[in-house]
Amino acid sequence: MTIRKRPRAGMVGLAALAIMATAFTGTAQAVEDTASKATGHEATQRAIDAAVAAGIPGITVEARDANGVWKSAAGVSNTQTGALRGKNDRFRVGHVTATFVATVLLQMEAEKKLSLDDTVERHLPGLVTGNGNDGRAITVRQLLNHTSGLSDYFADGDYVSTYVLGDGYLQHRYETMPHNKRVEVALSHAPVFQPGTRHGFSNTNDLLAAMVVEKVGGKRYEDEVRKRIIEPLGLTATSTPGSGGFWSQPTGRAYSKLFFATQPDRIDDVTEVNASQIWGNLDIISSAGDLNRFYSALMRGKLLPPKQLAEMKTTNVNPDFPLSSYGLGLERLTLGCGTTIWYRDGGTVGWLSLVTTTEDASHQLTFNYNSDWRADDILAIINAEYCPAS
Repeated sequence: MTIRKRPRAGMVGLAALAIMATAFTGTAQAVEDTASKATGHEATQRAIDAAVAAGIPGITVEARDANGVWKSAAGVSNTQTGALRGKNDRFRVGHVTATFVATVLLQMEAEKKLSLDDTVERHLPGLVTGNGNDGRAITVRQLLNHTSGLSDYFADGDYVSTYVLGDGYLQHRYETMPHNKRVEVALSHAPVFQPGTRHGFSNTNDLLAAMVVEKVGGKRYEDEVRKRIIEPLGLTATSTPGSGGFWSQPTGRAYSKLFFATQPDRIDDVTEVNASQIWGNLDIISSAGDLNRFYSALMRGKLLPPKQLAEMKTTNVNPDFPLSSYGLGLERLTLGCGTTIWYRDGGTVGWLSLVTTTEDASHQLTFNYNSDWRADDILAIINAEYCPAS
């Protein structure tokens, strides 16, 4: 499990997360669910209640299995008013955006508009160059499976201090950011490793993949996602906000520990942000229900031909979490009870999300925190759903 999270002092991953619990008003409370409706999901309800009791403001969750659809929520959507978290809340999905982008690129491959083995240079000429970076040596496939070796722009200390942490984030979050700026930050650093030699997650890969979508499709990446996925599947709670800072209800507020050096436990409302700063890799807004429908259609072959779906599910071992392996916008994990799931975790400022499904899409679980800390509780929720007797 490798939640893609904004870094702390240039670090990426779980080590960057604050782990101190903070109490909120409106403690763990399931919304509009009865014990009978939760049949088969009691352990999951207990796990999300426990996460809220430990300091998460609120969690929304939906599971689908042979018994039907189970929705629940715990905690609050607004720590000031005490309004409860809703079962149909919309939220920013973070790195789950990558699954949408990968699906579009694989559809384009099926349409013979590109090959995953095309070089990045072919579609984005002259962009990836300098400091040992070479778009002629990196393929589209290597962007999607994170074997390109490109540095993560979130690993740049100046970028992080200016746009991600503390006062820097609060001062700059409404600014419109050109897409190329984040690429330039990444390319100011040498590659972390040579293309194709290993897996190493980098937000730069997902950003470039969205830029390839635009170049090949000749229209905005947002329009491609909407035309190819959102509209055909009727994902009415899903949107691509562009440079907008707001979105329609229902939704909760988003909260972050922005890592103020002298106030380590300070929490800020970070709901509003100019999405251009996270365009292409972190920006999509959705709901637990819509994400389950998307992943169900994907795994059942409703969005990709068999060849492209097989490519998506061809994985590389993640050296940072060897139990997990990384495909094209998807990851695979075998739990301790023997159940194998496909998943995508997504972290961005103020939100943590997770989408999981069995390969046949017969059992799915999606949930979201309206905060960006205590990611160490997430695996407990997954195990509660898929391995309740363990």
